[in-house]
Amino acid sequence: MALAGLHHVVRPGQPVPHRSPGGVGVLATAPLGLIGAVLALLLFNQPFGFTALLGLIGLGGILMRNTMILTQQVQDNFKAGMAAREAVIEAAVQRARPVVLTALAAVLAFVPLTFDLFWGPLAYVLIGGVAVGTLITLLFVPALYALWFRLKNEY
Repeated sequence: MALAGLHHVVRPGQPVPHRSPGGVGVLATAPLGLIGAVLALLLFNQPFGFTALLGLIGLGGILMRNTMILTQQVQDNFKAGMAAREAVIEAAVQRARPVVLTALAAVLAFVPLTFDLFWGPLAYVLIGGVAVGTLITLLFVPALYALWFRLKNEY
């Protein structure tokens, strides 16, 4: 998934409308899930071991996928002729439900693993990280685009 995120950043030869921060935003959202992951491990008194580290790798992939969904919708809205502000707002509105539902499905899928001694920390990392990281991502990506276009218009 990290390679897919990196490919999204450096797509040689493909024009990016409005020079958007899409690729940088994809990679920047990967650490946002750390907040929820650490809180879940601390709250449920779980060790940060090998399986928790594996969970962090998976968490980064899940959050980057959610960001790619949002940034692709912004790009599609640009191609449809929308203004920058409208394109970002519409993308957030159109893709919020699918992103939240897939995150909820991922969270619920890992609940049974919380009872396992070995895989429990991985499950807690993914549950806490996906829950908190998805909410932060839904706020961070539109804010990143708003900041990007505001700074671009000033120069």
